[in-house]
Order: sequence, then C-alpha cells, then structure tokens
Amino acid sequence: MAFNLFNKIAQSIPGLKTKLFQAEMLDEPPEFVKKAFLTALYMSLTLYFIIFLITSKMGLGIAGLLLSYPVALSVFFLYFLKLPDVKILRKEKDINREIVFAGRFLIIEMESGVPIYDTFKNVAKNYETIGKYFREVIDKVNMGTTMEQALNEATEMTPSANLRKIFWQILNSMKTGSDVTKSLNSVLEQITKEQQIQVEEYGRKLNPLAMFYMMIAVIIPSLGMTMFMVLATFLGLKLSLPVLLSITGFLGFIQFMFVAIIKSSRPAVEM
Repeated sequence: MAFNLFNKIAQSIPGLKTKLFQAEMLDEPPEFVKKAFLTALYMSLTLYFIIFLITSKMGLGIAGLLLSYPVALSVFFLYFLKLPDVKILRKEKDINREIVFAGRFLIIEMESGVPIYDTFKNVAKNYETIGKYFREVIDKVNMGTTMEQALNEATEMTPSANLRKIFWQILNSMKTGSDVTKSLNSVLEQITKEQQIQVEEYGRKLNPLAMFYMMIAVIIPSLGMTMFMVLATFLGLKLSLPVLLSITGFLGFIQFMFVAIIKSSRPAVEM
C-alpha cells in the first residue's frame, strides 16, 4: 500500500527518473520518494521533540505543535523531493565555469585535425568537471556504442543546457557532414554573451543587496538591540539567557541568509 503511494507520487513528478540520473542519484523514483519521506519524518520528529522539550520547560502548551506538525512534515518532504533539482543546479554551475574554455579547447583540437575521439579524450584529461561527461562518451564508444549514439545519450542526460548545446552541435555536424568548428564557434559566442549578461545582472543586484544587508543585518540589529536594552532597563524587564541566545541566533540566521543569497546569485562564470 505504502509503495503504491510512493509510486504514484513518483509518477506525478515530471522527469524524475531523468533528474535522478543527471544528479547521479542511483535510486529508482519510488525508492527515492520513500527515502525522502522517511528522512522528512525523522527530521521533523527530531525537530519537534527538541521544540517540545523547550516549550515544556517554559510551561507553554503543545496543542499548536501538534496541529502544525503535518505542515512541517510536508515542508520537509517537499524540500527533500527537490534535492535532485538542487544537485543538478550545482552541477550545472560547475560545468558552466569550464564550458567556455573546454569549448575553445575542442575547437582548437578539431581545427588542428585531431579526430573527435582523441579530442574527447584530451578534454577528459584536461578538465576535471566537464571532462567527466566527455569521458562517459569515450567509455561507451570503447564498449561498442557508436559515437552518434553515445553523443545522443550524453545530450539527453547531461545536467547542463550549455553542454547539451555543444553535444547536439557535434552530433548534428556528424550526421550532416558539415563543419563542426563553425557551429561550435557560434554556440560558444552565444554562451559567452549569456555569461556576460549574467555578470552585468549580478553587478546590478549586488548594490541593493549590500544596502539591504547593511540596513537589516547590521544597522537595525545593533541600534535595535541598544534601544531594546535601554527600554528593558527603564521598564524593569528581565532578559534571561535563553531570550538573549534566541535573539543572537535569530540575528545570526538573518546574516547567514543574506550571505547565502549573495553567494547563490553569483553567476557560475570564470573570467
């Protein structure tokens, strides 16, 4: 019964099997959904047990905790279901850091008369991240798969849209007999322009993000805490250690979120 439910959830997620392959997660879709649910269950139970211990010592009711638990479980479950997308995005960023240099290396090798098979081997040796996908093509060819079929499979399974463009151009040139270097040059020019646009957009985003960081994570907390301490002194409020630790943790969380946002918005470009 439970397996059928996991299977239905897996079928409702479009392209889950392809995403798992691209993220290098070896589970079958129903098994992945089951693991995601169990992980969410254990994480939410652990979190709510800790919250229950804290609230019970403070004399607070637990009715709200019991009512909100299904929501927390659902949030954790949806988060773990998104793990393949997160891993794919991370791999795509790693590939995009090397793709322009690897593409130029491909063009130079092919213009020098090096066969595609040897060119792929050289790319696999010289580029750590992107070379892995070229090595997979070479391994499939060594096991008897044709170069066109290996490239077709690599085009479908690579996590990077830009790398798919390169594989597709090579595959299309092999089928039509056209000059592969010209098509690769046009693709690399397009990728380079897109990366330049990403860098310009990042520069425009960075200034307002830095301003908001200074206001929300630096100025407001420092002035706010000073005013709060003064008011607490005049009003005779007692600030216990758990309250101060909670405020400190909250401020630290805000700063961590700002740093994470700035880091995640940085384009995957090596200039």
